[in-house]
Amino acid sequence: MAQVRVERTESGFVARNDRGAEVVMGGGDEQGAFTPVELLLAALGGCNIVTVEPLTAKRGHRLVRLAMTVQAEKVESTKLGPITVTYDVELPEGDEKADEVFRAVAHRVEEKYCTVSRALRENTEVRLELPEVP
Repeated sequence: MAQVRVERTESGFVARNDRGAEVVMGGGDEQGAFTPVELLLAALGGCNIVTVEPLTAKRGHRLVRLAMTVQAEKVESTKLGPITVTYDVELPEGDEKADEVFRAVAHRVEEKYCTVSRALRENTEVRLELPEVP
């Protein structure tokens, strides 16, 4: 099970996991803070890239540079339009097969192995549980 705790702090909001990592969040005006939408995009990019990297390397094609930009525009005040993932790669010099392997792996990861991509694409149900208040 994946789990984070999100809470208000004196200076804004923070998300923490059980391993001690923290991400500072805000509404968009705060320096040094991600918005929730930016975190969604980061989760999508992170899920893809941390899966693509070891799979290409395992096949003997470690990429010199592997980065990506993930972007989306709001089409309504609370709705995103299509999300675009744009890779930025540098292939190893003299490795003719690296591009083919990278492209195959990147497509397969996005379609089948990235949990975040699948959750977005398949409209994962969100359940809201509110505490009982006296």
